Amino acid sequence: MAKPLRELHDVELAALSAAGGRREFGELVRRHSPAVRGLLRRMGAQPALADDVAQDAFLLAFEKCAEFRGEGTFGAWIKRIAARIYLKRRSKDARYVAEVENDEVAPNVDSAGRMDLDEAMKGLTEPERLCVSLCHGAGLSHPEIAAAINLPLGTVKSHVKRGLDKLRARLQSEPVAHGSASHVG
Repeated sequence: MAKPLRELHDVELAALSAAGGRREFGELVRRHSPAVRGLLRRMGAQPALADDVAQDAFLLAFEKCAEFRGEGTFGAWIKRIAARIYLKRRSKDARYVAEVENDEVAPNVDSAGRMDLDEAMKGLTEPERLCVSLCHGAGLSHPEIAAAINLPLGTVKSHVKRGLDKLRARLQSEPVAHGSASHVG
């Protein structure tokens, strides 16, 4: 008896998808689409655009599934595909206007006094958000980011460092939940 799709590893699902398995690829989409859409939103895509780019990324991934060899995670592979599609679309969109956000934007904090990463990312400038998302969300190296968005390598490194410093400062200023921590003695 075959294992249910939910029990198969991503590498197994990708191999079956490469052989034309649409149901198996559908399981990969189910597993990874929220993370792909989240990355695209953190990169600055509006919800509808994030959905479109994610769909395009999964379509391309289905066509190229035989190229996924499991050397990294499927999630990282599909995020790289989505990030590159978004960057291409963004660079081709003549209507795109970079919004420079105020560095002093107050983060939204929920009733429990917590701030999530998406809210913290809103406090970054658009170039910082894009570079941090590409580096830590899509797993691109600094030289890959520089080439993808046509910025000097030093500028990319500065955006990533400044963005991470701002995120650390915002997230460290969150109230720490004091729960029942067990002490090993």
